[in-house]
Amino acid sequence: MKYWLIKSEPKTYSISDMKQEKTCIWDGVRNYQARNFLRQMNQGDLVFFYHSNTIPPGIIGLVKILESGIADPTQFDPESKYYDPKSTPDAPRWQTVSVEFVEEFPKLISLTDLKQQFSGDELLVVKKGNRLSVMPIPENVAEKILVMNNNY
Repeated sequence: MKYWLIKSEPKTYSISDMKQEKTCIWDGVRNYQARNFLRQMNQGDLVFFYHSNTIPPGIIGLVKILESGIADPTQFDPESKYYDPKSTPDAPRWQTVSVEFVEEFPKLISLTDLKQQFSGDELLVVKKGNRLSVMPIPENVAEKILVMNNNY
């Protein structure tokens, strides 16, 4: 099992939305590096849910990968802002995953708290200038984040 982090603005899709829906497809990722991380995810991997572009930003919950290797359906929809005219069903450029709600944390683990615990080399989300919406988290760092959550 691997650990990951996905970001979403709460105004766009929040942990409350995830909790209510129970499962969803994590669509609309249009960064090649983030897409490549999505391609590495496997069923059962755990994913930290991060609220971005809010005050304060931080990790607010946990989801699990249900299925990987899904062609992102938004790339084929001309009405979608994520439409990619160069992508075809036979050769999709964008893959994604489906996720399942696991838990909402009792308290958000803020970016400030994360910066106090981890360097940018340990946890990409605290690295200055990093704007990726999907990123891996080393197992030892993930375990420390889970302990931080349990201590709140």
